Amino acid sequence: MKRESRQIIELTEYQLATFERDFIPESVGDKIYQNYGKEIDIEFPNRKTKDKWELKSKGRVGNIPITPDFHIAIRPKVPINNLFGMLEYAYNLKIKFPQGSIQCQSLKQIYERLANILAQKILERCRKGLYRDYLSKTERLAYIRGRVDLRSALQKPWDVKLKCHYHEQTGDIEDNQILAWTLFMIGRSGVCGETVSSTVRKAFHALQGFVTLKHFKSEACIDRNYHRLNQDYQLLHALCRFFLDNTGPSHEKGDREMLPFLIDMAKLYEQFVAEWLKANTPTGFFVKKKHTVTHDQNYCDKIDLILRDIETNEILYVLDTKYKNPDQVASSDRHQIVAYANAVNCKNAILIYPQDLKQPLNNKIGDIRVRSLTFSLDGDLNEAGKTFLTSLPQKILF
Repeated sequence: MKRESRQIIELTEYQLATFERDFIPESVGDKIYQNYGKEIDIEFPNRKTKDKWELKSKGRVGNIPITPDFHIAIRPKVPINNLFGMLEYAYNLKIKFPQGSIQCQSLKQIYERLANILAQKILERCRKGLYRDYLSKTERLAYIRGRVDLRSALQKPWDVKLKCHYHEQTGDIEDNQILAWTLFMIGRSGVCGETVSSTVRKAFHALQGFVTLKHFKSEACIDRNYHRLNQDYQLLHALCRFFLDNTGPSHEKGDREMLPFLIDMAKLYEQFVAEWLKANTPTGFFVKKKHTVTHDQNYCDKIDLILRDIETNEILYVLDTKYKNPDQVASSDRHQIVAYANAVNCKNAILIYPQDLKQPLNNKIGDIRVRSLTFSLDGDLNEAGKTFLTSLPQKILF
């Protein structure tokens, strides 16, 4: 029988969901197993599952188009409004909405809202004029422009065209190419409704003809140079980074296929905690992300966060985020954080979890104090951050 509308398989991250055998065609189950085994645990109907499908997300949330008729929608454990708050910090979006104005009830709505903001701001920039810059060009011309390549001219004195090196002002630069590629990816995602999709298409067409469509990864949006003439691009590129980070390539071939939209919650939690602490570090201290430590000439590692005293330059804490909710700290996590602390000669090691553990850790291993602390995502994020800071020894931070 032909389905009249799209079938949605709804999941919540890390929670097991069961479905009747006839709810999911076996061909769809095969695609989930083959293409998204890293994101979703799937058990086919059998005696053990009482002839039902069993699916569980492994910490990714978002939308996966398995086929045009079957999609998987994975909800986060955290409240949607808090997820939006995490994204603001993690991607430095600097979009401050009045309290209570975020009415998004799903990830799709968050995606649509941010896509609409990006498209509208690109259209606004197009109306003002795209940022342009000078690019170096080399071309053989029938007239002199810029600097003539004398060696080439002397080698071929009969050639009426001269090899010239010059600079040309153009809008076809990376700053604008990143915008075009991101709009292209959003358009292919299939996540947005018709109203937002229309705005996205309008913004993309405004760039077409002026900007070359090139592939970019999210890393291209980081550590770019901003100044008076392109300062507004900082927010545009922050939004682009969010979409390029979380809208991935489809397993299917062809331009008509939709793209999965997936947020890695462990990565987002790590980025959020790091950026919140950087923005709220007590006076006299600073936080550094991804501090590199070298164990030997063949092996180095990166610590999620270190907290350092500005005056003495001493590393007071090593911190590692763990987006999971076990009853107690795993021995592997404990050994890892102790190795980090030893590598930088630090006496305090903190493991950060989104929820309180049933058996919290507060032990001394050698001369290193290892603790598990909570940076909660359930309530007000700023209050949760303040609670986390006050759980550190006051004689050090205050």
